[in-house]
Amino acid sequence: MVVQGKRKVLRKNILTAIDFPFFLKLFKDSVLKNLPPDERPQERLERLGASSLADRELLAMIIRSGTAKKDVLSLADEMLKKAGSLPGLLRWEISDFLQLTGIGKVKALQLSAQFEIAKRMIRGERSQQIILDEPKKVWEFLYPEVRSDSVEKVWVLCLDRKNKLIQALPVTSGTATSSLIHPREVFRPAIRLGATAIILSHNHPSGDPTPSSADLQVTRKIFNASTSLDIEMHDHIIIGEPENCPDNIGYYSFSDSGLLSQ
Repeated sequence: MVVQGKRKVLRKNILTAIDFPFFLKLFKDSVLKNLPPDERPQERLERLGASSLADRELLAMIIRSGTAKKDVLSLADEMLKKAGSLPGLLRWEISDFLQLTGIGKVKALQLSAQFEIAKRMIRGERSQQIILDEPKKVWEFLYPEVRSDSVEKVWVLCLDRKNKLIQALPVTSGTATSSLIHPREVFRPAIRLGATAIILSHNHPSGDPTPSSADLQVTRKIFNASTSLDIEMHDHIIIGEPENCPDNIGYYSFSDSGLLSQ
């Protein structure tokens, strides 16, 4: 009886010592290794290039590993489902990544940085030959960037003498109803880039681009600062939704409304 009792204790200690989550993770990760070579994302990437991979596979290559209960492809599927699509991940914050089981702080920071690089590449490619000489063009340029934002975000569009876009930069973001901004945040990038003019823009998450009293005050403050710095402020454009706009154009232009010359 004593021997049998010792065996039970020994077996219990062995079972306790075994890191089952670790071995389960090995099993889950081995799911990818057990796939036929032609179906493994890494091998197909090496052989055929990135364009041969599905969205979930590309994302899995970035995530790199799954969890004890979920392999990396399943984790990629969950991420895509929550974001709605691969482009939807471009709008995710660090906190969004952290909501997923299996995405820790370091991985969330890495993913956020990688998608920010993608956004900047897209933005830079789009801005190479863009002439922003009317409010509608500004709305068409920025609307895809801000349409899903849940808070106000202020952008500075830096222009050369021919109104060609040098760079578009988000400079600050705020709450769902307001965004704090100071002239130095607006003009610092303009001076650094050698811009001769700027267009200020921000979104209204409500979709209604009608300016608030705070919008009027900020616009006047930025306009006065532009005069002092000899950098023209061509416009301040509030981005909204066409269906929430009184005239269905989706934006409000301070210049068209004559509020920049008063």
